[in-house]
Amino acid sequence: MSWPEFPRSLRLLAALGLAALVAGCFQPMYGDRAMVGGGASGAGLGNKLASVEVAEINAPQGTRLARLGVSVRDELIFALTGGGARAATNYVLKVQMSSTNLQVIVDINSARPEIQNYGIDASYTLTDVTTGRAVVSGTTFSRVSYNIPGQQQRFAGDRGLRDAENRAASVIVENIRNRLASYFVAGT
Repeated sequence: MSWPEFPRSLRLLAALGLAALVAGCFQPMYGDRAMVGGGASGAGLGNKLASVEVAEINAPQGTRLARLGVSVRDELIFALTGGGARAATNYVLKVQMSSTNLQVIVDINSARPEIQNYGIDASYTLTDVTTGRAVVSGTTFSRVSYNIPGQQQRFAGDRGLRDAENRAASVIVENIRNRLASYFVAGT
């Protein structure tokens, strides 16, 4: 007898049985995992992320990258703690950044750039405080484009660059946070 020949109720019962067997295999990423024995719950992802201390990001003072370093650090702290209090430090995150600014489209009449790409490259290392061993290290990048609306509007071009920097920094923060969450959930 093939699968389509079984009565509908029997197929439904088989599907529900299979779903019941694998129901315990899934857990929401941000949920607390119950300990074996069914009592108290273990440390959830939020608590593990909140135990990460973000070190200051070094950049030459007075540069645009220095402002971005402060912004990325602040956004990372907020992304890891959710705006709440930080837990006891178990990990230290060190981030190093560099930036690029490339012309994409140039006006052939004036030789001025019209559209530019702004990019941030970041490398990061998560170190376990108790062992002093680096547990996660990686690199991430972000590229965003912005317009320069002509030579008469230089302040609009500068504001476009600043907005591009902020958007690129937000992508860097999201990438690092997602990688750390992956480590804490999967252990890899």
